[in-house]
Amino acid sequence: MHVTQLDHECLLHIFSYLDKENRKSLSLTCHPLREVFLDPRLWTVLHFSSPCQLTRDNFVLGPSLRYLTVCWFSSRVLQVCNIEDWLKSSFQKDICSKHENLVSTFLAHVCHMCPNLLWLSLSGCGHITDQDVISVLQSCRKLRCLHLENCVRITDCSLQGVATHGESLVEVKVDFCRNVTQAGLQAVKEKRPCIQLSAERSADMIPDSKPEERLPLRRTLQKVLQFT
Repeated sequence: MHVTQLDHECLLHIFSYLDKENRKSLSLTCHPLREVFLDPRLWTVLHFSSPCQLTRDNFVLGPSLRYLTVCWFSSRVLQVCNIEDWLKSSFQKDICSKHENLVSTFLAHVCHMCPNLLWLSLSGCGHITDQDVISVLQSCRKLRCLHLENCVRITDCSLQGVATHGESLVEVKVDFCRNVTQAGLQAVKEKRPCIQLSAERSADMIPDSKPEERLPLRRTLQKVLQFT
């Protein structure tokens, strides 16, 4: 028996054992396998280990997506993306310009196409903003778990979004997000006591400071040392 003689459900099961790249390669062999690749039911879980993977045409977004993870663990995150914009050199800004909107644009597509998302984990996504998070909360009303780690642009505004739009949330983590404050965390606990909230180091880190604010030399050195 040829593989294309199997029914659609059997082929879906076979595809479920393959990673995104192998699914894409197999789908290019014939129309029946391409139809399986495009079936939204195949794409209930998506994991990306770097933002550049978001630009590859080897996955399908759809209403079946339940679990989404974008994790970027690299020296570039620490040494480039996590630095305050006004402290970046022209070379660092040039690096960021090539990828700074990738995750935000991808999340915008998720908002329009994945209303049944249950789990969202973003780690090392140094360019996502509070508005990105709030948009997901507004569009994916079934979201139960939100994990944010080392996302430096996330502030108490995202926590306010959790309190306002997170009626289905049961777990929220904001780890190593330096612009989150203890006051913001406390506000979520008061408005949404049913949410299991954790924040490792977030409220204890040195927050960003606007360029016009003059920090003591010692605090400035501490900030620089975090990225060296």
